[in-house]
Amino acid sequence: MSDQAPSRRAFLRRMGAAACGAAAIPLVSPLEALARSRPSFEFVFARLRYDSGDWDYNPKVCANVLDAVLQYTQIPVHQEEVVITADSEELQAFPFVFMTGHKLVRFSEAEREGIRRYVESGGFLFSDDCNHDIEGLYSRSFEAEMHRIFQGPGVLDKIPNEHPLYHCFFEYPEGPPQTSLELNGWGDNMVHPFLRAVEHRGRIGVLYSNKDYGCEWDYDWRNKRFRVEDNTRFAVNLVVYAMT
Repeated sequence: MSDQAPSRRAFLRRMGAAACGAAAIPLVSPLEALARSRPSFEFVFARLRYDSGDWDYNPKVCANVLDAVLQYTQIPVHQEEVVITADSEELQAFPFVFMTGHKLVRFSEAEREGIRRYVESGGFLFSDDCNHDIEGLYSRSFEAEMHRIFQGPGVLDKIPNEHPLYHCFFEYPEGPPQTSLELNGWGDNMVHPFLRAVEHRGRIGVLYSNKDYGCEWDYDWRNKRFRVEDNTRFAVNLVVYAMT
């Protein structure tokens, strides 16, 4: 097996070819139809559903991220959020998947295998801890699941500030931008100066944040014009990294 990192572009081409080459089925779900028919270069905001916790928290994140992608890039977007489970056969059709919550994270064996395959195929899962608390339930249970799925050293290592994630579109030389929620007296009430990741062949497959970007981006996108600085710009880096 080659040691080179799987290109995100190759991942998208492979998924597009698989969709085009699939045999016609009379009845398909809307999700399966989207996975088969969408252009491979179109960005789709996919959200991971899991049964153990509040996976649907921060419902306005999708619209804000799509707005940022449209404002700053030429990447076409799918206009609606897609909800998908880790054991879905269509998971690998979506190169970017968002996951969030406050509560327990517990996957089934089928979901664990689905996440492992997704990462090994070049997918990008962004998991954001709404508690912004390294000792909170979401944090402890999600980290335990990652160590159960991925074996060996380097699981959820800190990402250095020189990592391409921080320089692939907007420049973040000091690492991940701070959120307004980290020092709000809730959670662990501290600034988390780094993100962590599971990497596969030199590429991030799981990006993990205790900074609560989900709550930071959970507002009506039309109100963004009233802000001194657009706090969703970092989301563009995540999307560009996932799509290239």
